[in-house]
Amino acid sequence: MIDPPDNDDDSLRQRPRLSWHAGDMPYSEEFGDFYYSRADGRAECRHVFLAGNGLPERFAGKQHFVIAELGFGTGLNFIETWAAWENTAEKGARLDFHSYELRLLDRDDMKRALAAWPDLGSRAEALIAAWPDRPDGDVVIVFENCGRPASLHIHSGLALEQVTAAGFAADAWYLDGFSPARNPEMWSAELMEAVAKRTCVGGTFATYSAAGWVRRNLQAAGFTVEKRPGHAGKRDMSVGILAADPPVPGQTKPAD
Repeated sequence: MIDPPDNDDDSLRQRPRLSWHAGDMPYSEEFGDFYYSRADGRAECRHVFLAGNGLPERFAGKQHFVIAELGFGTGLNFIETWAAWENTAEKGARLDFHSYELRLLDRDDMKRALAAWPDLGSRAEALIAAWPDRPDGDVVIVFENCGRPASLHIHSGLALEQVTAAGFAADAWYLDGFSPARNPEMWSAELMEAVAKRTCVGGTFATYSAAGWVRRNLQAAGFTVEKRPGHAGKRDMSVGILAADPPVPGQTKPAD
């Protein structure tokens, strides 16, 4: 979900170090943070990432839509997005979902984490069935249900390297790494600049974080950034849109 303090080969091959809270809630022992909101990860996804990017309304009339994500985690964001896509997109339209993840969950851990929402139903079952027992490297899965195909591309490795090498322009980004305070590399100015370069003009981002330095990094990369009410009592979150022209230093008001 996030970049480690070093990039040696042994570190990259490590499995996630998990503990479990309240039964089936995964917690990263490495970074000291939960994989999703303790209030309700599914509701957080809908509030922050879907609504924050104007989805699913923006799916209407699109024959091809690209979403990219920093931090695949349990796959919950993908499942919620896939459901919204199938319920909104036109027949024959295609969704490409690119997600960047360093420490991929094993299939059994993903199954346990998603068991918190039994009503995720067939989509969760399909993802778990297609997921490798112990993924090692990139994962690509294509789902053809309902005549609205959704392609999932998991890019395994250091986020900055992988995003910089990407060959797409995203319509929307989900910035969902672990807490910026616990993993600043996943929110760095360099990575936010790479995100902006892989975003189409008018493309958007959304994140649960409202940290001032994160917002300033996004603004410096070319996004117009604004605060919105956060999820479940969290005061603020951040959303933004990529401007047509790059920012000129000294001519834009810095984020709070």
